[in-house]
Amino acid sequence: MRVAVVVVHVKVVVVVVVVVVVVVVVVVVVVVVIVVIILVVEVVVVVILVEVVLAVAAVVVVVVVVVVVVVVVVVVVVVVVVVVVVVVVVVVVVVVVVVVVVVYCCCYRVLMVLTVG
Repeated sequence: MRVAVVVVHVKVVVVVVVVVVVVVVVVVVVVVVIVVIILVVEVVVVVILVEVVLAVAAVVVVVVVVVVVVVVVVVVVVVVVVVVVVVVVVVVVVVVVVVVVVVYCCCYRVLMVLTVG
């Protein structure tokens, strides 16, 4: 009887660990992809801004103001995107933890009924 309970616990813990590892890997991949996209967009914006500054050297003051405004907007957008990503990741982790706990409880009950009777 005790061995059956231990076996049930081990099976449930293995399932929970596998689910948590898969979810963590998926979340990390999503965050890395989003960060790479943000960095590529920033590089493109910087390249465009440098070309504009070189092409319009006569109106340096206007270009500097535009560059500062665009950089500030890009930084604000990046910060907002990062905050949104962090919030989404936290929400996903909380949901996954709740689902894992519910699945653990259900699996434990089912396995106990099947093994113990």
